[in-house]
Amino acid sequence: MPDLSRGEDAEAVNALRSATMRLARRLKHQRIDESLSPAEMSVLGTLARCGSATPGELARKEHVQPPSMTRIVAMLEAKGLVRLEPHRDDRRQKVVTQTEQAEAMLLASRTKRNAWLAELAGQLDEDEWARLRAAAPVLEKLAQL
Repeated sequence: MPDLSRGEDAEAVNALRSATMRLARRLKHQRIDESLSPAEMSVLGTLARCGSATPGELARKEHVQPPSMTRIVAMLEAKGLVRLEPHRDDRRQKVVTQTEQAEAMLLASRTKRNAWLAELAGQLDEDEWARLRAAAPVLEKLAQL
């Protein structure tokens, strides 16, 4: 566990934070559809990873308030990227499902971002690339905590 009172650990945490923020910001500029907000893209990504969900479940997963999620879902529905269907057990609720249009857009976006990132990684030497490949599962774990 990092000890922020140790200079070496504090520097590593600071470098990790800074690098991930800069890389994430640069990746955001590689989007296919500039009309979608980062929040809308995040919800579509969550639906792609986790499957259909109620707006309340999405709000919890996205760490936003339910009224905010209701607005995001309404915007995505108006753009034809999600559809609302009746909940099979509780007819008072709706289930949000991504459309084929959203799946295609996410695939195109992922493809573009992966190509951009691969181009950057191509500038690393073999040792750097090996270390980055080994770090990828750890970074994924951090993202899920």
